[in-house]
Amino acid sequence: MKILVIRFSSIGDVVLTTSVVRCLKKQTNAEIHFITKKGFKSILKDNPYIDKLITIKSSIQEVETDLKKEQYDWVIDLHKNIRTLSLKQKLKVPSRSFPKLNKEKWLLVKFKINKMPKVHIVDRYFETVKHLGVLNDNFPNDFFIAQESEVNILSTFGIKEKFVAIAIGAQFATKRLPFEKLVEVIEQLNQPIVLVGGPTDKSLANDLLQHFKTKNIHNACGSWSLQQSASIVKQAAVLMTNDTGLMHIAACFKTPIVSVWGNTVPELGMYPYLPNHSELFSVHQVENLSCRPCSKIGYKKCPKGHFKCMTEQNTDAISNDVNLKIQQSLESKTAY
Repeated sequence: MKILVIRFSSIGDVVLTTSVVRCLKKQTNAEIHFITKKGFKSILKDNPYIDKLITIKSSIQEVETDLKKEQYDWVIDLHKNIRTLSLKQKLKVPSRSFPKLNKEKWLLVKFKINKMPKVHIVDRYFETVKHLGVLNDNFPNDFFIAQESEVNILSTFGIKEKFVAIAIGAQFATKRLPFEKLVEVIEQLNQPIVLVGGPTDKSLANDLLQHFKTKNIHNACGSWSLQQSASIVKQAAVLMTNDTGLMHIAACFKTPIVSVWGNTVPELGMYPYLPNHSELFSVHQVENLSCRPCSKIGYKKCPKGHFKCMTEQNTDAISNDVNLKIQQSLESKTAY
């Protein structure tokens, strides 16, 4: 049996498909192909459960002819949009798509009426493969790091002890904790800190380093690959993060997570996926804001202009939570 799995983007969404890929491979022994965008190749390129990784730059027409030659038995659509519908029509093979719940998301975002099931999106993904007899093994998702991308924390940063990783970015501004709030949190942390994120986060990271000239704080934003950032997160005592892809990567390694939520809400079903280990993550959000969630993804700026979902975050509670998880890590594992 040969199966094509589809998920084009983005970082967190692709990571969240890996449990389905693992269970498909282990429980059916099928040949698993996966198609995604080139920008997300590093998430899957070392995954041993994927027999063939196919990437596109912008259009399925780039690979359409080759895909038709594969003669798949099933297409498992974990993206479900117009592009995937077009691809399935062209391949003309049996397919299953996950329940995207667009109506329920619309009701929650538009009218704050919560009809979303209390089910993680990973469990919804598994609905697409149950006809094949594939069941969720209830383990975290996978992120495999190539040996050359593993970061030596001691030689790179000079850190000999447990450290905090802070993912300071997010794709949209309304999901990011502002500079002033990051300062309030970091002021109360005594462990070494490594800031992680992409190229667009480098400037904010440099501003934080300038502000905290005497703290043991390091900038790993922008000059590091996603796999290298994952290696840093894997080794951290705790990750403090916005609702972003690194949050989902951290969950793959059971790294304790302190998550901070702005315009999005966990009820949309994309909180850290840690089955049987919910104690490893916590959620910080401003409760009882009538405007939340204002979007299922985010905006460049607050539609209301006040940005209360982030400016009213309780930074004492966040820093206390980080410190607690550090202490728990020190008690359970040997320090560097």
